[in-house]
Amino acid sequence: MEEQTISIVKQSLNALLENETFLPELQGEMRTKAFTSLNAILSTPNQIHKSFLRVPLESGEVVRIPSYRVHHNDALGPYKGGIRFHESVNEEEVINLAFLMTLKNALHDVPFGGGKGGIVIDPKNFTDKELHRICTKYVRYFNHVLGPDRDIPAPDVGSGEREMDWMMAEYKKINQGQPYLGSFTGKSVANGGSLGRREATGKGVYFTFRYMLSNYAKEHGQTLAGSDNPYAKTLMEHANRPLSVAVQGFGNVGSVTALEAAKCEYLQNKVVAVSDRNVTLFNKEGLDIQSLVQFSAGNKGDLPTSEEQLKEAGVTATILSREEILTMDVDVLFLAALENQLNTTNKAEIKARIIVEGANAPTTKDADLYLSQKGVIIIPDILANAGGVIVSYLEWLQGRETQFYSEEEVYNQLLDKMKHTMDTLLPLYFSDPLPLRQNCFIHAVIRLSTVLYRQGKLY
Repeated sequence: MEEQTISIVKQSLNALLENETFLPELQGEMRTKAFTSLNAILSTPNQIHKSFLRVPLESGEVVRIPSYRVHHNDALGPYKGGIRFHESVNEEEVINLAFLMTLKNALHDVPFGGGKGGIVIDPKNFTDKELHRICTKYVRYFNHVLGPDRDIPAPDVGSGEREMDWMMAEYKKINQGQPYLGSFTGKSVANGGSLGRREATGKGVYFTFRYMLSNYAKEHGQTLAGSDNPYAKTLMEHANRPLSVAVQGFGNVGSVTALEAAKCEYLQNKVVAVSDRNVTLFNKEGLDIQSLVQFSAGNKGDLPTSEEQLKEAGVTATILSREEILTMDVDVLFLAALENQLNTTNKAEIKARIIVEGANAPTTKDADLYLSQKGVIIIPDILANAGGVIVSYLEWLQGRETQFYSEEEVYNQLLDKMKHTMDTLLPLYFSDPLPLRQNCFIHAVIRLSTVLYRQGKLY
């Protein structure tokens, strides 16, 4: 996935190099050298920090757990990015996720740089006491690179507000007398977190889809209907009619996205399938998402996997394998699990005509190109799942000001920010042949390139 991100950024830089209205003060050989510098800066992280956490288990055994904190770029502000708790975490993945955070913050004009962290564990294999030790060890080992004005972690896959609370408490303990509320975001409200933070990413993911299919399609319908743009045709084929929806992943992002889709008053959605790490549940008449959310909350986050559990949840559904959700005959597919879900092996079987990336990098370069060439609308991760970092920014601001916003104020600011980004991008997307991902990257690269040039970092 890192190769894909670097490749798209390089394409964006090449397009901007030829456009002499961008940074017109750079001419001739100086322009070529500056863009060569930009490619080198954006394609590599500033720093890679790696440690093996020494953690005593309750059994008496001591384990060494690989962990990472990557600083990609801080031209726009302090490094910002989540800490992933997952057994598949590796250095290349964390570097790519930090890279995507740099682009995501630039795209949405959030004054943060890109960072990311990871701990190579399956949190379900550890007790609460052991997880607490892992969290405090992580802060101790990386304390020298963390801080409210340097690097601000947040939750990611496998972590949540509890872990952020533990980590901030350890940061406060180590750095006595120093500001600490902004050292971590995604905390509980009682511990200085922001109302709405847990739901922010899922709400933002659904909003990007809803805004495109409802608001934008209605406002620009006449122009879109007469366009030869393949993505405009796909949009108008799906606007103003009932839509079947599938949501892969039922964690914080996927469950909130599914709820938003099920209760949406603007579109005629029917959520016919959801999945998690164990199972896909399908009902062509629509699933009872609220009941599934309630069941999973009391079942360690897992969906029902048997007829007995479905009965307990009060849900009617057919139980399928977890992979089947990707190739279902649905209109819309939300990807809210892990990376590399749509790939070379299954790209030809994907039937959804609109794909929304709630997860980071869930579509490989090969699958992205294949589907885009067929006119499939793909709302990419750096656009769709930015709700978390936008509200993290609001949480960071609230911590510095020690004044807190209502949940309504948080959501209004979140959706206004995402609406502004969509209004900037969609006219370009529906008037040229480039996929939306490329448009997003070009916009982000323009912002980063301008700032890096003005800061004198290209010489």
